[in-house]
Amino acid sequence: MLWVVAVGFFMQTLDSTIVNTALPSMARSLGESPLRMQSVVIAYSLTMAVIIPASGWLADRFGTRTVFQAAIGLFVAGSLLCAYAPTLNFLVGARVVQGVGGAMLLPVGRLSVLRTFPREQYLQALSFVAIPGMIGPLIGPTLGGWLTQALSWHWIFLINVPVGLLGALATVRYMPNAKLSGIGRFDIAGYLLLAVAMLALSFSLDGLAGLGFQHATVLLLLIASMAALTAYGLHANRRKQPLFPLRLFRIHSFSVGLLGNLFARIGNGSMPFLIPLTLQVSLGYSPFDAGLMMLPVTAAGMASKRLATRLIQHHGYRRVLVSNTFVVGLVMAAFALITPQLPLWLLIPLLAVFGMVNSIQFTAMNTVTLKDLSGAGASSGNSMLSMVQMLSMSLAVTSAGALLATFQHRFGGDTAAVLPAFHATFVCMGLITCASAWIFMQLGRQEVAPALPVRHGEKEV
Repeated sequence: MLWVVAVGFFMQTLDSTIVNTALPSMARSLGESPLRMQSVVIAYSLTMAVIIPASGWLADRFGTRTVFQAAIGLFVAGSLLCAYAPTLNFLVGARVVQGVGGAMLLPVGRLSVLRTFPREQYLQALSFVAIPGMIGPLIGPTLGGWLTQALSWHWIFLINVPVGLLGALATVRYMPNAKLSGIGRFDIAGYLLLAVAMLALSFSLDGLAGLGFQHATVLLLLIASMAALTAYGLHANRRKQPLFPLRLFRIHSFSVGLLGNLFARIGNGSMPFLIPLTLQVSLGYSPFDAGLMMLPVTAAGMASKRLATRLIQHHGYRRVLVSNTFVVGLVMAAFALITPQLPLWLLIPLLAVFGMVNSIQFTAMNTVTLKDLSGAGASSGNSMLSMVQMLSMSLAVTSAGALLATFQHRFGGDTAAVLPAFHATFVCMGLITCASAWIFMQLGRQEVAPALPVRHGEKEV
């Protein structure tokens, strides 16, 4: 069963990064501009953010095996549709189907492990299935670049089909169909309010640049998003068993960590989208070479895991998060120095430094958010964190795409304006990240971690 869940983790994390290096090739094939391809990434991550809150209840109601099998089926079907997409709009719709399946693979697989193994074996079991989840982002950009260059971009989706079919067959044989009896009714009203809030916010940010909305439409979408979020707060305060109880926000570390995750990731979450696009569109890198350039980011990130633990144990969450957030933002802004004349011996260390400080950021943000949760609040808090992480990924790419389009138009709109537009976007996204450090300043000065909790299986993008 562990291998089955590990395959699901691998498919989901691989597909979150494998697309980025193929975007320029997709654009040429579909007759689109490479700077307008962010919708391919947004559709997947935003769909995951919307579906994740319902995944736990579905597994409790219909059984982990049933839901996990359905998730693999949807993921494979979405992959096939993506591979044969004739237009950008069709591809975006197929990514939505793929995102519905991907949203259930991670939480339902983790839940199945939790209900199968006793508490004393749970940590080891989840550590095992988390390893393929870390390998996916490591090889995703390079594999995506190689497949795009050697075959075609369609194969970055077709490789999911045999893996998914084997996973579906193994699920039938090895995964128990664990259910919970007597579960309450799903909070459909709260779920719909949160879904409307997330969708309206994302569409409003992409409205002017990507979707061509008028200013009035964007304003109405922003108002609708705020209204839906406010309505959810009133609804959750009145309901006995809301989707996400508001009492979680009485835990100070959770509130600060969740908001910090949202706004800090809007900045640094844009980098896996921006870096391969810059290398290919402005510097003339091939898809495979652009994918190889992402290896220093992921390798340095994995190597710095223990460093993050030591830093937090010695200096506390507040000092580490405030200072590291500033450093992440400054390193992001430093990518504005990228030019065709920049030597590799300077570019590769810059990528590695970004991977290191970004990994420290993710580790610290995730642990400070979850460290004070217990009992029933741990499950709801973890689901809310997963939802916010995927939402912030969507908002990050949406914001970066909107800024790219705006700066390119302001700098002249021709090919010569592309690299300055990337430079300005890197600076803006870095400043957004630096500004989010103010959120972490709200942590207590005595917020230390003498024994840092280890959260295995958390997805880091």
